[in-house]
Amino acid sequence: MAAGPSTSNSDDTLTDWLILHHAPGIGAVTIHQLLERYSGPAAALHAAAQQDLGLDPATLRFLRQPDRERIECDLSWAEQPGNHIITCRDPAYPALLLQIADPPPLLYVLGNVGILGQLQLAMVGSRNPTTSGQRTATEFARHLALSGLTITSGLALGIDAASHRGTLDAGKPTIAVMGTGLDRVYPSRHRELAHAIAEHGALVSEFPTGTVPRPENFPRRNRIISGLSLGTLVVEAAIRSGSLITARCAGEQGREVFAIPGSIHNPLARGCHALIRQGAKLVETAQDVIDELGALAGVCTPPGSQAGELARAPTLELAADYLQLLDSVGYDPTSVDALVETSGLTPAEVSSMLLQLEMSGYVASSAGGMYNRLK
Repeated sequence: MAAGPSTSNSDDTLTDWLILHHAPGIGAVTIHQLLERYSGPAAALHAAAQQDLGLDPATLRFLRQPDRERIECDLSWAEQPGNHIITCRDPAYPALLLQIADPPPLLYVLGNVGILGQLQLAMVGSRNPTTSGQRTATEFARHLALSGLTITSGLALGIDAASHRGTLDAGKPTIAVMGTGLDRVYPSRHRELAHAIAEHGALVSEFPTGTVPRPENFPRRNRIISGLSLGTLVVEAAIRSGSLITARCAGEQGREVFAIPGSIHNPLARGCHALIRQGAKLVETAQDVIDELGALAGVCTPPGSQAGELARAPTLELAADYLQLLDSVGYDPTSVDALVETSGLTPAEVSSMLLQLEMSGYVASSAGGMYNRLK
């Protein structure tokens, strides 16, 4: 739904909702308290004109004399094709999100509003993942999307983007929750990806048009990612990763938390290991998630998959010397010098064979001339 009345109370207009939403000094919790006390935004605004409501003077001034230009920017945005502003009392508002402690009073949506009501799994992780972590996110997202779950993430670099792309590659819709207004894309390099998501799924934000990226916006955004979803899957995360905020929000919201373990030598696995120690469910294949959520979500193993394993590239027949080198490549990053020493091959042979193994999907290269095994 776009502009116009947004609730069962015909006295409430979208303009009334936007005035409350734009008022400085109040957040979702205070707005919900006002809505409960005064039945709706129109009644709350009327009360604000008559009394102080215990609010900050700057907030009251705005409620009595709102910035009409800012309100009109949102209304004009909502009139454009594909753009929607839905309120927490709109039937299109996602039921799971409404259950959290501080649901956004308004959601700005670009794309398919109906997808917000579908069963979702949040996938998050490092902005600077390893090659294998990025591949894992893509494969998990594809498999889970084909199983009937809508993948929701935050359009960030790294694991978020890989999760969105894996879903789109499967021909399924995905949802990106933004930390800015929907009239801009952050990071800007994801403009094409954002357009694809809007075309096949939805971009979502609680922030008004014109909102620029600010550090404090993204933790708020994370509670929406987890709040929309049955559970949150963390693929790779350092111990101070922002994706752990999403996982914590999921736990506080009573949702499932999943984490993929990694090497003890990989700093991007430590956040996942910490989550597992705290009670998150250890995940090795996408089927582990499906098994946990299946009864609740009605998801299933995609046709043609075997025992729920991730789809993998066909294994090629390798010559003995290639197998010898592959045995020397660990799942942790390994240097070429170490491979020369352990394999007994010459530097030239190792370099040539690594190139072939990488092209065949057996190994991946990373920064510093390191290689790790993929299968």
